[in-house]
Amino acid sequence: MKNIGAFLIFAAAAVLFSGCGKNSGSSSGQNSRINYPLPDPPLVDDCHPGIPGGRLVIAEPGDPKTFNPITANESSSIDINRVMFSALLGFDVTTEEVEPGLADWWTNAPDGKTWTFHLRKNLKWSDGQPITADDVVFTFNDVIYNPKIDNVTRDGLMIDGKQFQVTKIDDQTIQIVTPDVYAPFLEGVGAGVAILPKHTLEKSVKDGTFTSAYGINWKPEDIVCNGPFVVKEYKTAQYLLMARNPYFCEVDSNGTRLPYLDNIVFTIVPDRNAISLRFLSGECDIHDFIYANEYDRFKTESAKGKFQLLEPGVGLETDFFWFNENTNTNPKTGKPYVDPKKLKWFRNQKFRQACAYAIDRDAMTKAVFSGRAVPNYGFVTPANKKWYNPDITQYPHDLAKARALLKEIGIEDRNGDGILEDEDGNPIEFVFNTNVENNSRKAAAVLIQSDLQKLGFKVTFQPVEFNTLITKEDDTFDYDCIFMGFAGGGTDPTFHANVVRSDGYTHFWFPHQKSPSTDWEARLDFLMNDLSKTLDFAKRKKEFDEVQQIFADQQPLIFTVTPYYYAAARSDIGNLRPTPLSYYRASWNAEELYFKTNSTDKK
Repeated sequence: MKNIGAFLIFAAAAVLFSGCGKNSGSSSGQNSRINYPLPDPPLVDDCHPGIPGGRLVIAEPGDPKTFNPITANESSSIDINRVMFSALLGFDVTTEEVEPGLADWWTNAPDGKTWTFHLRKNLKWSDGQPITADDVVFTFNDVIYNPKIDNVTRDGLMIDGKQFQVTKIDDQTIQIVTPDVYAPFLEGVGAGVAILPKHTLEKSVKDGTFTSAYGINWKPEDIVCNGPFVVKEYKTAQYLLMARNPYFCEVDSNGTRLPYLDNIVFTIVPDRNAISLRFLSGECDIHDFIYANEYDRFKTESAKGKFQLLEPGVGLETDFFWFNENTNTNPKTGKPYVDPKKLKWFRNQKFRQACAYAIDRDAMTKAVFSGRAVPNYGFVTPANKKWYNPDITQYPHDLAKARALLKEIGIEDRNGDGILEDEDGNPIEFVFNTNVENNSRKAAAVLIQSDLQKLGFKVTFQPVEFNTLITKEDDTFDYDCIFMGFAGGGTDPTFHANVVRSDGYTHFWFPHQKSPSTDWEARLDFLMNDLSKTLDFAKRKKEFDEVQQIFADQQPLIFTVTPYYYAAARSDIGNLRPTPLSYYRASWNAEELYFKTNSTDKK
């Protein structure tokens, strides 16, 4: 699942690079856990003061591929990165407000393009080395804007193909000048970019090994970060032990240094049903991803008082499938990535529209989600009230309309065998992949397979391990059709840039295009670029409405349903603030969470 979602680095950063309403100022009080000097001033978090100590256990459906927040592009890695790194600013998901972070204060010049950030004094990395302006400049100039380093972050930090100018004024001050006005600057740049340590990663940039830096085989003590938790111990396919960062820059109103928890343990459980069972048996403390078909069971069990069932509402999460439209040739084999006859089908708008009409979303809602989902036709869901376009073209289940569209492009049953053929007599057949760990998605995939078979396609369903699927999608391009999902993320349109833009790293159906392969993709590029350069909300909304309509017309991603969000947590966990605006519905503010009882015995 590209939570990717996930599923965007901006979104992942904004989710947990902050806590509840923070303010910049002095703090009072003493705490025996504070072993190192605080930043000046410390970042004061006005959440409810908690009790230090304890170990929080969360089940994770897959092993991380990397601990590097810049190269991570899959949920198994982002799920971990989110508690490891901080940004210049924070972002409160529930209020959608930008707040101070590593930077104590900031200014914007009258031109709207020149931003100046002032770091707190005495900020430290997890190894005790100082965090300075050099780290910020390194993160942007040496890493994100380095053409030799592929990363999802760069896509949202360009205007008209021009990068932002990031310079050091002094050790505590950074200036960032954008080529033009950049509307979501504070959320996307200030709160959305993980700052990296120059002193540990500069060598890997210079010798060309950055993409493997902070890999899962690195020694934990060498993975330096600045967020609330650090890697302590990792056993592949078993668990990841995180320890509190004693240099983290936040304190509560009593002067207690956050995070409250001593440890977070991510136990690797590659099966969603097994994750639920572990939570219900008391082996896990928080469960962020309760599926709608599990609701009744969790509701019944929660009445016993050991945990609370959380109901944030309709979420930002969307599931969709897409066809491989990559027109390039594999340089290793000299052969096209996609069989030419299939590519002809996949790149035809009416073929994709027919598939959209073939999907019975109402049946999927009932069968897979127990009625606790809504049909969805675009990547912006009703949860994002500010940007959602309710007027986009919709595709209610209609096999007759689907077959009529296919007949217009020469696809029909030519020999009466029940399988549709193209005008050259080739049967319409392809392999359909999704990730094996997600049982709800597998169930939905079976329904999609059935719907497409009813249409007359020969569809072979092959679920595969999540990271294998990501490799197919991002690296080898060895697939026909994939069913995955967005995991929510930031609400501003610019946070979708790496998906929408033709040169985007996560332009699923045909990523990394050197130039737009279609006129409609060129139009998307223009709209995404233009709406990022104005502060006029009405204009931005109009342009993003058009972006959503182009997606609805072209169907490069064929959306299915969006579920209601549910989560659960032990009844004795404090500072829970569940929200549908974060993929991590209950644990997004992990640095604030604590056990209300004496936590020294929590394991």
